[in-house]
Amino acid sequence: MSGGIRFFRTIQVKLIIIYVLLILIAMQLIGVYFISTMKTSLTSTFTNNLNEQANLLSDIAAQTLSSQSDKTDNPGDQTREEYLSMLVSSLFSISEAEIQVLDASGKVLATSVQSHQSYIGKKNTSLEVSRTLQGIRDIEEEIIDEDGLRKKIIVKPVVYEKKIVGAIYLVASMKELYRTVDRINRIFMSGMLFALGLTGVLGILLAHTITNPIKALTRQAAGVAEGRFDQQVPVLGDDEIGRLSEVFNNMTMRLRDALSANEEEKEKLASILANMSDGVVAADERGVVIISNRRAQEMLRRDDCEGTRLTDLFRMDEAQLASLVKGREPAAVIYHVQAEGEEDELMRVTLTPIHRREQGISGTIAVLQDVTEQERLEQSRREFVANVSHELRTPLTTIKSYAEALDDGAMDERELGQRFVGVIRNETERMIRLVTDLLHLSRLDSNQAPLRRLQTNMPEMLEEVADRFSFQMRKKAIRASVRVEDGITSVWLDRDQIDQVLDNLVSNAIKYTLDGGRIEIIARRQEPASIAISVKDTGIGIPKRDLGRIFDRFYRVDKARSRNMGGTGLGLSIAREIVKAHGGSIALDSELNEGTTVTVILPALTGGEAS
Repeated sequence: MSGGIRFFRTIQVKLIIIYVLLILIAMQLIGVYFISTMKTSLTSTFTNNLNEQANLLSDIAAQTLSSQSDKTDNPGDQTREEYLSMLVSSLFSISEAEIQVLDASGKVLATSVQSHQSYIGKKNTSLEVSRTLQGIRDIEEEIIDEDGLRKKIIVKPVVYEKKIVGAIYLVASMKELYRTVDRINRIFMSGMLFALGLTGVLGILLAHTITNPIKALTRQAAGVAEGRFDQQVPVLGDDEIGRLSEVFNNMTMRLRDALSANEEEKEKLASILANMSDGVVAADERGVVIISNRRAQEMLRRDDCEGTRLTDLFRMDEAQLASLVKGREPAAVIYHVQAEGEEDELMRVTLTPIHRREQGISGTIAVLQDVTEQERLEQSRREFVANVSHELRTPLTTIKSYAEALDDGAMDERELGQRFVGVIRNETERMIRLVTDLLHLSRLDSNQAPLRRLQTNMPEMLEEVADRFSFQMRKKAIRASVRVEDGITSVWLDRDQIDQVLDNLVSNAIKYTLDGGRIEIIARRQEPASIAISVKDTGIGIPKRDLGRIFDRFYRVDKARSRNMGGTGLGLSIAREIVKAHGGSIALDSELNEGTTVTVILPALTGGEAS
């Protein structure tokens, strides 16, 4: 029994069954469509023939039935009934059909069946005749009589001068038609059985061409599993099975090469571990080091780490080690004190457990990273915070001192009180400017100030910048000029942010230019595909030693004068970040007591590049 079940589960039998089922389904669909179409065609032809006979007889009988007398105009002085009987029996005789000619009252005047001559003179009471005499045209019905025979009934009205003068009643047997349909069915079934048998034979032959190569592949796969790589599967063709055989042979050779290269891969892995920039230490489930790379030994200042417990290697207790392995702590930092004059080294240790299926944690991987440089960056951030604190502490101290003075009685002296309030107001505005600049700088650093590039008219923008500072320049009798090179009309840029850059540069130029000086705003084209905007003044200039740090945050050349003028020390830093966001650069050139020129270089983008 089990052998028979396995036989029917083979691919060969499945393929044969698929072939046979496909042919069977196709033949059934074709047969249903063909027989249905054939039956419809035969029935339509049969019905059309009967209708033609009935219509012809109706046209011929119309004149006869319209006459009021029982005599006709025929030479033989035949009666109307005799003429009609002769007509239906000789001219309109249809095999296995009966034709009756009825008058306007439904009485039978003639019939084509000799055995039904007794019907003459009697009334045909069928529903179809009644409906036809009432004016309903073209009545067709299919009936099954007492003998089980299917018949077709057609009733046609006889019309003479738009008046119904009688009817043609035709009953025809459809036995021969259905015999023809049955014969077609038998022929089709015989053909289908023959096709199924032939398909089964062909299916067996075709299945062998598929299953035999598969059996060969199975035998070769078993040999490969046992380690025999020298055998090859024969390639019997260029079809899918043949390509599968080629791929299998190629896979066998690749597997042989892969196994032979296993030792080489192990050596490569050892080389990668030895040359990694991060240290790697692997320990077993007991926490004892089983392997470490060269970088880890250098970072830990050890010649050999194998056999050492992780707690001793990293100088941490069991609880901290377990917390790191289980992920409750992300990482630990290890300090290595260097010799005098050298900076201490810091290492971050990240521990990851090694999980083995159904065995839990089977070991630990420790990755060591040198974070000394990151600590330097963190120190820079701390210095930045200290600078911010210092910048905020000065105005806050001033505000506190003047507020206490007002509270101690200075408020009673109107002039003194107003001066103190003015100082407090100025220091508050200074802090607001400082915080605003810090927030703007923070958004630029974190890319939270996206550029909104628009097509900007360059001459118009520079003229507006000069107009905004015209009042301050008139107070100091400073002459200003704007020059734009020919051909520079519009540029795609963030107008608001570039306005802020230019406002800062012009404001600085006004601050550090003596009365009666001169400021020039110049825009010129610079290759490749760039535009340079320069703000040149004749001010006090900047010493050479300060030029390298002029764009640093909170850096001031003259700290006392800058604070007194309301500067925050962040203007040029913000300008540099805005220009960098546009893909440009900013440079400063200055000579002490001669003047300063700040140049902003921006890419001249087109509309497509800007979007």
